[in-house]
Amino acid sequence: MKIGVAGLGRMGAAIARRLIDVGHEVHVWNRTAERAAPLAAAGAAVAASPRELAAAVEAVITIVTDAEAIEAVYGGPDGLLAGNVAGRLFIEMSTVRPEAETALAERVKSAGAVLVECPVGGTVGPALQGKLLGLAGGEAADVERARPVLDQLCRRVDHVGPIGAGASMKLAINLPLAVFWQAFGEAYALCDHLKVDRGWLVELFADTSGGPNVLKARGAAVAKALATAESGSATFDCDSIRKDLRTMVAEAHGRGFALPVAERTLAVYDEASQAGWGGRDCTELPAYWAGRKG
Repeated sequence: MKIGVAGLGRMGAAIARRLIDVGHEVHVWNRTAERAAPLAAAGAAVAASPRELAAAVEAVITIVTDAEAIEAVYGGPDGLLAGNVAGRLFIEMSTVRPEAETALAERVKSAGAVLVECPVGGTVGPALQGKLLGLAGGEAADVERARPVLDQLCRRVDHVGPIGAGASMKLAINLPLAVFWQAFGEAYALCDHLKVDRGWLVELFADTSGGPNVLKARGAAVAKALATAESGSATFDCDSIRKDLRTMVAEAHGRGFALPVAERTLAVYDEASQAGWGGRDCTELPAYWAGRKG
């Protein structure tokens, strides 16, 4: 299948690589063209514009930073919807408020194409292995049309409702994860003075009733970060978490309620970013709070 990927951040690039690996003809576009070079070397065709990308493929996956970036890639004379896209399938994977997806769906429908939203849970490693968690929103027939592609990217794809439902669920599943990194940092601060082996400590926490799946999967990176304040290359960094938390808080306020835990966590991450931790991986964030207490 000819598939386009617009947005080559860490996740977009990993998704494109996965699609190449399973045999698709992949076309890519990114606002910063040099990010496409490694994928071009792996066999992807590089489009000069989103419009050119959409013209060359049967389906387009978009995964960008926020609603403004969605507008930039879909709108305008060189956007994905600028040419004749009748019959095209668009799969939108960005983490944004539901209203951004519902508004986009209307524009895509007006252009004679189909939109399925499917934000995903997981980071670069699962993306490369086809083990993401897909939260699909859209008409049932449209989701089924997208499923052969989504099944190659995800270990599990759930159709959670109409357009906008996927965005709601993605914000919901990311909230406990974002809060966890701060909660674990506070927990570690309570026992840091014991100077126990960090690997043992992380394994112990992972075996408790409060230990989430991410601690089991990335425990070694967390232990390394506690010992050295570095865990390696970033897969989900502090600034990305801040963006998601701001989106969660805005969505809650738009629906008439507050998220006090998320708001306080956001304030701590804002502080960490100002202290130079914005590009640090999420597994390093517990070390920030433990170091800050002194």
